[in-house]
Formats: sequence, C-alpha cells, structure tokens
Amino acid sequence: MDIRKNFREGLRDIQDEVLVMGNMVEKATLRSVEALKNRDLALAQQVCNDDITVNEKRFEIEERCIQLIATQQPMASDLRMLISVLSVITDLERIGDHAEGIAKIAVMLCDEPPVKPYVDIPRMAEKTADMLHRSLDAFFKRDADAAVQIAAEDDVVDELYDQLFRELISYMMEDPKTITRATRLVWVAHNLERSADRITNICERVIFLVTGRMEELGTSKYQKCYR
Repeated sequence: MDIRKNFREGLRDIQDEVLVMGNMVEKATLRSVEALKNRDLALAQQVCNDDITVNEKRFEIEERCIQLIATQQPMASDLRMLISVLSVITDLERIGDHAEGIAKIAVMLCDEPPVKPYVDIPRMAEKTADMLHRSLDAFFKRDADAAVQIAAEDDVVDELYDQLFRELISYMMEDPKTITRATRLVWVAHNLERSADRITNICERVIFLVTGRMEELGTSKYQKCYR
C-alpha cells in the first residue's frame, strides 16, 4: 500500500475515534445532570462506569497518534493535526471526569430533598454539550471563525454559574440546614463551568491547526484563575 495513502487512512480513523469519544463525553455530561434532576441512581452509576470507557478511548487514540508520528513521518500540517488531537483528547477526558463528578454528587443527593428546582444547572449542561459538539465540528472542518464564536459563548456558562452561585449562597444564609446540599450543587455548577473552559481549549487548538499559532481565546475570570 502507498505510504501516503496508509497515513491518510490512519489519520481518518483517528479523527473518527475522536468524534466517538466526543459523543461519549457529550452524553455523559447530559446524563449526569439528568441523573441529578430525576434522582436516577442507576443512570448516575452508569455515567461513573462509562467514564472508564472514556479513559480507555483516550489512551487508545493517544497510542495511535504516537504510532502514526513515529512510523509515517507526517508533514507539518498533518503533524499539527496529530499534536492537536493529543491535546483535544486530554480535554475530552477531563470533561468526562467532570461529568463523573456530577454523577457522584447525584448519588449523594439522591435521597435528599432538592434545595431548589433544577433549572439553571440543566441549562448549563445543555449549553456546554452544545458547545462541545460544535467545537469538535469546527476542529475537523478547520473553522477558525466558528471556534472563536464558540469560545466567546463560555461567558454564557459563566453568567449562569454566577447567578446560581449567588442564589445558593442566599439559600445557605436563610437556612443553614441547606448548606451541605447547596454546596454540592455549587460543585455541580463548577464542574460544568470547568467543562466549558476545556471546550475553549479545544477552540484554541482549532486556531493552532489553521494558523500554526497558539492564541488564548478565554477571557473569563474563572479561566484566567484555573488555566
């Protein structure tokens, strides 16, 4: 088989696997919040169990990237793609960890009465999942303009986090008995906010893929603190 053709097929297979991993993580994010909202212990446990598969997928893709770099001597643009994939799958794996964290909190709160109706947290999850889906689409289409737009939408998630944080603090002040439950909800929101920051990292890799330059797209106060 022609060496170049073999490389192209290997790169295409890797890209397909990244999309599979992205879909797994997107579902995990939505399912973890669904488990929290519906007090679905079985679904929460499924998210935790599925995180093992996400981790395995990350290492599988990483090994394939390294093998392709070592054996096929990719040219500059293809090398940028492989290097970017290694970064993207790390962020995807971390987003999966955040979903697992939410699922674990869902288990903790399963038998507890809700502090408040779950409205903002599902909105954060839906926005984060949408950003993730579109960021991977921009990555493989090499759409830098879309990447910049998606990264800017991180502000929406930050605003929802701020709003929920303030509201939960007020519940704690009014009724100290809610402190534990409210604090756990703050951590749920924090996990979603961090997931959105990871998606901004993916968007930055789109810019690197297209231009060969690394540019910092995130401007939120949270991202500046935690990057």
